Order: sequence, then C-alpha cells, then structure tokens
Amino acid sequence: MVLTDYDEKRYHRQMLISGFGLEGQERLKSATVFVAGAGGLGSPIAIYLAVAGVGHIILVDMDVVDPSNLSRQILHWDENIGQKKVVSGVAKLRRLNPEVRITALDVTIDDRNVYELTKDADVIVDAMDNYPTRFLLNKAAHLHSIPFVHGSVWGLGGQMMTIIPGKTPCLSCLVHEAPPKEIFPVLGATPGVIGNLQVTETIKLITGIGRPVTHRLLLYDGKFMTFHEVSIKKDPQCPICGTTR
Repeated sequence: MVLTDYDEKRYHRQMLISGFGLEGQERLKSATVFVAGAGGLGSPIAIYLAVAGVGHIILVDMDVVDPSNLSRQILHWDENIGQKKVVSGVAKLRRLNPEVRITALDVTIDDRNVYELTKDADVIVDAMDNYPTRFLLNKAAHLHSIPFVHGSVWGLGGQMMTIIPGKTPCLSCLVHEAPPKEIFPVLGATPGVIGNLQVTETIKLITGIGRPVTHRLLLYDGKFMTFHEVSIKKDPQCPICGTTR
C-alpha cells in the first residue's frame, strides 16, 4: 500500500531504522493484525500497533470495563467504567491514529468462531488471560499458517514467544494443559513490558527485520529486572503440530 506524504512525515523516525525504510512502512500499512483481548496486554499492544501505522487492527473482547481494570488496562479510563472494552478501546485508538482501520468485535472467542475470526490476519497476537482461549488461537494459527505471538503475565513477571506454524514449536508444545483459572496478581507495568515486546515481534514479522523469538521462550523477571531465555523444542506428540500425533 502506497504511503502518503503525511505517512512519510508521521513515521519518519521508525523508517530510519536499518532494514525498515519505505518498504517496511508500506508493509505495515498493508497488514492486518488480530489482537485477542483489550485488557492488560491488549491495551499497550493495540496502542503501539496503531501508532506504528499497522493498517488494520482487529480488536476482540467481550468484557466490560471494571474499576479493577484501571491500574493496568491503559486503554480504559474512569469515564469508561461499565462500557464494553472494545467500544472504549476503539475510541482511544481512533484518536491516536485516525488513519488506521479498527474492527471492534464484541464476541467471545470459542471453537465455533475462532477460525473465521482469524482467517484474514497476517499476525495473531495473544493478549488473553486464560489458556483455553490461547490454545484455540494456537490451533487457528496452525490451521491458517499465520504467525502467532504469545504473551502472558503474572505478578512482576511474564513471558513471550513467537510461533511460526510448520517451522517452530507451538504453544501446545510448551504448555500441555491449561492451568486452573484464577484471579492472579499483576503489577500494572508488567503487561506494558510484555505487550511492547509482542508489538516489537509483530512489527518484525511484518517488515522482515531482525530475528523473532522462535524456538525459545523469553522470560521477564521484573522483581530482579532480568531477562532469560529457555530453549523450546517441537514435541513430536503435540496434538497441534506433532509428527506422531
């Protein structure tokens, strides 16, 4: 998609990045990114995708804004309490960048709709707070051969990894069954850290610059301000991508 004069002025600084340039920005403008969740992770993800100039963002969430969200879900403010998160979020994103097309979907992602919801995406970004839905997104990514950027948080820490279907281990290779659902602790800044790492990965995948976090899990420990990597191998018996399943 061709850039306008305004685009070239707006995105000038990121276009100066080595390997990015005009072509990278055009790729972003032509891209569709599916963001599953408009909460703690989804807020910084959607914000930074929008200001980076991703052409089309599909934002999916069925929840409403609650006071307990406001310490970490930066798309939502006091005035939005009781509103649907996608309504609140889209209003901010359109003000941040009117040039970006936002599709807001107030639906629950389930096994009946996940394949249709995600089929037109160039990248699927996991901003969920539960593994059953993450597993559905992982399965849809595999079916459609769409890159899937996983992220999760807990307390002062979090993790992220990128899955390239057919080439790398998938989420089900890493996590074999969903942990019990719980209300977990989280510092408001932690989703900001992990969410921005996911945005960086997404932009890298679309533009082709850098090396994505594949075959490895990136672990963030905010308490001691450290990052670690754990090597991840494909599970031959994985129900999604295994060779002997």
